[in-house]
Amino acid sequence: MYKSIRVKLFLTLLLSTLIVVAGMYAFMRESFERGFMVFVETRQKERIDNLIEALADYYAKDQGWRKLANNKSKWIEILSKANPHGHYRPPPAWLKQAAAEPAAAWPPKLPEAYSKRHFIPLEMRVMLLKADKSILFGRPERLSHLSLKPIYQGNQSVGFLGVLPGKSLNQLGEIQFMEQQTEAFVWIAVLMISLSASLALLLAYILGMPLKRITAASKALAIGRYDTRLPIDSHDELGQLAHNFNDLAAALEQAEQTRRRWVADISHELRTPLSVLRGELEALQDGIRPLTRDAVDSLYGDVMRLNRLAEDLYQLALSDQGALSYRKTQTDPLVTLEEDLTAFAPEFERRNISVKLKNRLVEPSIIHADPDRLSQLYRNLLKNTVNYTDKAGQLLITVSRVADKISFSFQDSAPGVMEEDLPKLFDRFYRIESSRSRSHGGAGLGLAICRNIAEAHNGAIYAAASPLGGLEIKMELPVY
Repeated sequence: MYKSIRVKLFLTLLLSTLIVVAGMYAFMRESFERGFMVFVETRQKERIDNLIEALADYYAKDQGWRKLANNKSKWIEILSKANPHGHYRPPPAWLKQAAAEPAAAWPPKLPEAYSKRHFIPLEMRVMLLKADKSILFGRPERLSHLSLKPIYQGNQSVGFLGVLPGKSLNQLGEIQFMEQQTEAFVWIAVLMISLSASLALLLAYILGMPLKRITAASKALAIGRYDTRLPIDSHDELGQLAHNFNDLAAALEQAEQTRRRWVADISHELRTPLSVLRGELEALQDGIRPLTRDAVDSLYGDVMRLNRLAEDLYQLALSDQGALSYRKTQTDPLVTLEEDLTAFAPEFERRNISVKLKNRLVEPSIIHADPDRLSQLYRNLLKNTVNYTDKAGQLLITVSRVADKISFSFQDSAPGVMEEDLPKLFDRFYRIESSRSRSHGGAGLGLAICRNIAEAHNGAIYAAASPLGGLEIKMELPVY
């Protein structure tokens, strides 16, 4: 079942808070109870000491236990005065039960059900014994359960105060205090959980808002709305995610524009030679143009232009996908360049273009490259000079070493290229509307292929204005 990130964040924060609050509640309650028990035990010991002191004073005043024996009202009076926290006021059932029992019987024998329902104070758990441990106030059947506290007169033991076992927390006020504190802890825990739930809800909303915007923007991007952008409101991970999303959207928008331009350019490039072919064939069919060798040569030229365009498109598509096969070996790029210059010599002679190669290398420089792809790159550059340089022009090729790179410079003569057009020369299908135009048969893919080949060799290629008045192509390849 689908759950939004806000719900997950809310539940995570709330669960974390519940665990923390529950742990704090358990720790605080245990710590409080332990400390309170120490306090109660200390207070009970104080009351026992007070009771022993009161009995010792009574013994000294009356010179013995004779007047206290069988005087239950006096015994109860001593017990009440020994309570430092107020007068002893036993419930009426205690007095009624005590009056119905023998004078020395203490504590009153209350019903077991009553004992379970009510708290038995300390005064109802003590017995008084003489020095010989005979009973003054007490029950013989409970002697074995007593914890005896001696009563001294001077240095002589004159009796014992027996304390029956029982929980240290046995006073009503103490129990009520414990219950009040426990209830307070519960309400504090409930309040903290409520505040935490509100805070978790707020945090889930705040943290979920940018994620919701990213989700909506991703859906828009998925249906082709590449102009979608996200606001960057922070510098944290979410802000970085929004920044990366905007970069992705911009890249997709540019890719979509390139694709559309690519399709339009291909359609345009194919339409021109196809229209020419169609016109020539229709002229031949209608008998307007005789089927001569010149007509066939013209048709063949149009077919070859289509073939070159298709081959350039194929090569560019392969290089874009990284599918061009590269068989890199230790290669001397100058040897490959000299071979290509030899192959293009007839073309340069036909155009009356002088070619000069300046080798400024002190020693041969070997690079790790594919000689066939290097030859393809060289030939595209040489073909551009043949196609676009004016007749009786010139081409100057300079090869030099710059640090750990070998540098190539192809400088040709007029016509030149406007400065604003130089960065666009390596874009596919880009051609300037001047003498370097499609009238020479180019499709604007050669330099794009050259750039892909140079980058595949970890090199760089760029264009500049030539000192000879034309175009200069500079290329650098690393030497290993």
